[in-house]
Amino acid sequence: MNQPLSYIHPEAKIADNVVIEPFACIHKNVMIDEGTWIGSHVTIMEGARIGKNCKVFPGSVISGIPQDLKFAGENTTVEIGDNTIIREFVTISRGTINRSKTVIGKNCLLMAYVHVAHDCVLGDNCILVNAVQVAGHVRIDDWAIIGGSTSIHQFVKIGSHVMVAGGSLVRKDVPPFTKAAREPLSYSGINSIGLRRRGYSNEKINEIQEIYRHVYLKGLNNSKALDVLELEMPASRERDEIINFIRTSDRGIMKGINNN
Repeated sequence: MNQPLSYIHPEAKIADNVVIEPFACIHKNVMIDEGTWIGSHVTIMEGARIGKNCKVFPGSVISGIPQDLKFAGENTTVEIGDNTIIREFVTISRGTINRSKTVIGKNCLLMAYVHVAHDCVLGDNCILVNAVQVAGHVRIDDWAIIGGSTSIHQFVKIGSHVMVAGGSLVRKDVPPFTKAAREPLSYSGINSIGLRRRGYSNEKINEIQEIYRHVYLKGLNNSKALDVLELEMPASRERDEIINFIRTSDRGIMKGINNN
């Protein structure tokens, strides 16, 4: 259902039951799937690919040109998964030639005034609280929660099931299952409450805690800690995810509370 006061480019591909409110503007080369709601004064620019049953609230700008001076007009996209909610005045830039797309997963919530820059990849079920600012090329894995007014440096990686405290400055990678807080950003334990809510057993939570005791609390450097984990801790999906995340970190992981 399209209001007569909205503008939809004739080349945009809009499913029949998408609702577009007055004063929304939909550019060419846009695809919006069924059940999605586009609020008033939303601007959806070239390259947007919006999934099913999404909600985009007033004032948001989706698939704007990257704020990257190297961008030369290449054909890139923003891809937004099903059931994602984008609140007021969110801005999401499309990709550059580096990755060609910016991706927001399924079932995400981006609260008001969030900015997601070019070439970022967010997993499923992520929550970015009000005014989170995400620089280019950032990766945020499934189930991460980023507290309000947090700023994330370009090329940072944030693991799955992470909780980052509000107002944080994230300059280093944040390994999976952890809580991150303080300044400079530091390991603050594992996200045990979030893990329990998502069905992790006490035994599994204790295993993850033991892994991070080796990483952060036993005075080992990262290489030694990973060697010890591979020798002494039984293989599991969580152990291997943590080891692989730390081993492949380009920026280095956040420090422990006692070694900043």
